[in-house]
Amino acid sequence: MNIKKRLDLYLKENLVVEEKLRYRAAAQPMYEYMSMEEAGSNINNYIKDNKEEDTFQTKLFNYIDSKNLKDSDVYNKVDIDRRLFSKIRSDINYHPKKETIILLGLALELDEEEIEDLLKSASYSLPMNSTFDLIIRFCFKEHIYDLNQINEFLYDHNCRLLNN
Repeated sequence: MNIKKRLDLYLKENLVVEEKLRYRAAAQPMYEYMSMEEAGSNINNYIKDNKEEDTFQTKLFNYIDSKNLKDSDVYNKVDIDRRLFSKIRSDINYHPKKETIILLGLALELDEEEIEDLLKSASYSLPMNSTFDLIIRFCFKEHIYDLNQINEFLYDHNCRLLNN
């Protein structure tokens, strides 16, 4: 089966339609109210127990180092501006766009789990209710890193293209 047919099958099997989302939302349990003191304590404990220490920048540069790449190898591969990359490296509080993270993931040739991890570290994800996100997920799953081919898939499904 060619790659485009595999992509179409992947989208058909994985795209969550709005009906399924409404059902999921309706199935959520109702929560009881708690005092402000209990809520504050619960929030602080939750943050303490769940906050990841690794920032987006830490994860990104760990991936670059683990693949023995130079910064210029990464940003040149997907045509990310050197100044933008410098801002990512030097400003711990800089929050890049989701598309920039996807492009960095392509340059690093991450797998599906790794791109999810990198996106999550910047508070993004690849939800199953978006054709664009499913195509991107599929490409990482199938180790397709050619930006032109990915943009062709996106174009074929009437999605916005990744800038290159």
